[in-house]
Amino acid sequence: MNRYDIIWIGTGQAAGTIVPRLVAAGKTVAIAEGGRFGGSCVNYGCTPTKTIVASARAAHMARRGPDFGVITGEVSIDFAKVMERQNKMRNGVSHGLENWLRGMDNVDIYADFATFVDDHTVRVGDEVIFGETIVINAGARASLLPIDGIDEVDWLDNARLLDLEALPRHLVIVGGSYISLEFAQAFRRLGSEVTVLGRGDQLVFREDADIAAQVKDILESEGITIQLNASVERLAQAAPRQIDVFYEQEGEAKQVRGTHLLLAVGRTPNSDRLNLEAAGVEVNARGYIRVNEVMQTTTPHIFAVGDINGEGAFTHTSVNDGEIFWDHFSGDDDRILSERIPTYALFIDPPLGRVGMSEKAARASGRNVLMATRPMKHIARAREKDETAGMVKVLVDADTEEFLGAAILGVGGDEVINMFTTFMYTKSSYKLFRKAVLTHPTVAELMPWILDDLKPLDP
Repeated sequence: MNRYDIIWIGTGQAAGTIVPRLVAAGKTVAIAEGGRFGGSCVNYGCTPTKTIVASARAAHMARRGPDFGVITGEVSIDFAKVMERQNKMRNGVSHGLENWLRGMDNVDIYADFATFVDDHTVRVGDEVIFGETIVINAGARASLLPIDGIDEVDWLDNARLLDLEALPRHLVIVGGSYISLEFAQAFRRLGSEVTVLGRGDQLVFREDADIAAQVKDILESEGITIQLNASVERLAQAAPRQIDVFYEQEGEAKQVRGTHLLLAVGRTPNSDRLNLEAAGVEVNARGYIRVNEVMQTTTPHIFAVGDINGEGAFTHTSVNDGEIFWDHFSGDDDRILSERIPTYALFIDPPLGRVGMSEKAARASGRNVLMATRPMKHIARAREKDETAGMVKVLVDADTEEFLGAAILGVGGDEVINMFTTFMYTKSSYKLFRKAVLTHPTVAELMPWILDDLKPLDP
């Protein structure tokens, strides 16, 4: 039996940042990976989807050429080229990561899926290996709804969608949150008819109602059909490229027929594939591995980082999970989970950047809250770009003067939000932020000025 200081299960985004540190510290490492190297982000998430989004935006702006005095003629889509570009991008990153890890000293690669034999021993294919410390970085997969007829239709998830060879004529998407909306807008801009069926009474349920309403307006303005309060009841394959989706909406039975069906209804952790019981590792009611402030599971020498622990489900939080593990493992103990400020983006166009509390959460907190908002149409750089959809919202604790959160739905929102995120880690007064002198003309330069409009929340 081969013995290692570290067994690293899966190669999600934390692997690429932490394994080199382990090697530099003189540790022997076994990496178990039965799928594509790089995890969801590289292979089925950020890298390919943002590449497709970029192609879709190019098509959108080409069609808008006359708005800027640029006459481009008829715009057509080479879908094969779009998909070739995203495949080249994700394959390059995945293969590059794999080759890099394989070339490291004191790292052995086991190209198979891992399951626990006991708390120190893991079976990988036909081999059994021992690890003093084990890190689970095995991610999550698309959830599958138990819908009547699901086994009879050719449905897609975010991974299968990336293997399409022809542009869908009519893409029906079940789900009204982040993944579904990114694909909805991208495929609409590429030329598909798109229908979104959301189960709730608003899109992106984590967001404030006013933000969600503007997201809906943006997507509908581009010709996307959105049905809210839609509960999918049954699926049927009407023909090789015809799928009927039967749903109920406010007590009324309805139906939509599409050529392709995308299920984007959340993620399921891969914890059920690891035989965690043999290692004494506990999961919560949703299947996510329980971790403490330093990513330890209920078995102290086993750690869980990334999507599988349910503490973020973003690439940047997965990377930060790894750094929290590393600080503890290396004896630093500097970073802990509870000090992480939640921040993320919805990558529609224009994007939504979010950090900290929403208005809804701030109201529920019982704090003395100040809020300021500004529509993007009142920001000069947005007008100059003729991209005025969206709004900015900033929340402050009136007693501590610290930022509680911010939302930027608008051009550059995914980038501009990071200035709030960084400042929030200082725990400084918003009045210091207000003094900053920023580059003109930018969207960011207006963020300090918006603070002049801070007012107590309406009852």
